[in-house]
Amino acid sequence: MTDTLLEWVIKIAVAIGVTLTAVAYLTFIERKVMSWIQLRVGPNRVGPWGLLQPMADGIKMLFKEEFIPGQANRLLYLAGPALSMIPAMMTIIVIPYGSVLNPDGPHPIALHVTRMNVGVLYVLALTSLGVYGIVLGGWASNNKYSLLGGLRSSAQMISYELALGLSIVSVLLFTGTLDLSQIVEQQRGWYGFHWNLFKLPQSIPLFSVFMVFYIASLAETNRTPFDLPEADSELVAGYHTEYGSMKFVMFQIAEYTNLITTSAIATTLFLGGWNGPGVVRAPYLSPVYFTAKVLFMILLAMWIRYTVPRFRYDQLMRFGWKVLMPMALINIVITATMLLLLGPVK
Repeated sequence: MTDTLLEWVIKIAVAIGVTLTAVAYLTFIERKVMSWIQLRVGPNRVGPWGLLQPMADGIKMLFKEEFIPGQANRLLYLAGPALSMIPAMMTIIVIPYGSVLNPDGPHPIALHVTRMNVGVLYVLALTSLGVYGIVLGGWASNNKYSLLGGLRSSAQMISYELALGLSIVSVLLFTGTLDLSQIVEQQRGWYGFHWNLFKLPQSIPLFSVFMVFYIASLAETNRTPFDLPEADSELVAGYHTEYGSMKFVMFQIAEYTNLITTSAIATTLFLGGWNGPGVVRAPYLSPVYFTAKVLFMILLAMWIRYTVPRFRYDQLMRFGWKVLMPMALINIVITATMLLLLGPVK
């Protein structure tokens, strides 16, 4: 029991440390990607190639003056950033980021913090809680722009979470399990990049399923073109207008952690997870493949941010209810029908 508890503690510490470090450097990467797309230089002054810029930003935010608006609800104002960040950090514990190291030895090490047979439901439940921090922070700030940002976020979450959840149903029909590790295991074959794209014709609908999932995940994480809750040109940054110092940083940590989580879930469900060439013989390669796929999904989101213009709010809601929802439902019907007629994927 002591070894198991110590292993859990080490895995949790590593997962949190890696996630926070990744969040810090995603801000650097995003600014670099933005500058390259816009033909600019980007951060290049602090440290070699600007690599110490996240550390400089963190020190600056750490020493900025703390303030609370005079008419704000103090308790909820302070609780908002925490309620946004904590669910985002808790999600990473069920994501399998590698296979089993030393599988034949006395102490095999599974590269995930914990394994749940309802891992998909756990992820969906926690990602739904993050909006409470945004809504409470927007309302408690006693600022009309912040309130509008919080209301927009709640409406957007309700609209796109339905399409997100329904898109996952098609994957669950193929796999027959809610365990993320089992879903990855079933994607072995053809170098593990995708078990369905190469096993036609049952898997034809899954490309459309992936598109629905990825678009809905961008909306869930408030990424452009779905960043209406914090539209600078309309709401002066929206729900976090009245936040500064480390409270603002907590909102930023939540946003980038959610981006990492959604990219990791997309990798797990659709891109083979940690599978790749040589993983069976060299399990230590599995985290490398997983990280590369997740980074690809994150860079794709950044590319979209600086390429696609922001929706109007009525367009955003119309797209969620009249396009993504019907597409998700149609995908479920087509997937179930093909599995019924042609049998399960083997």
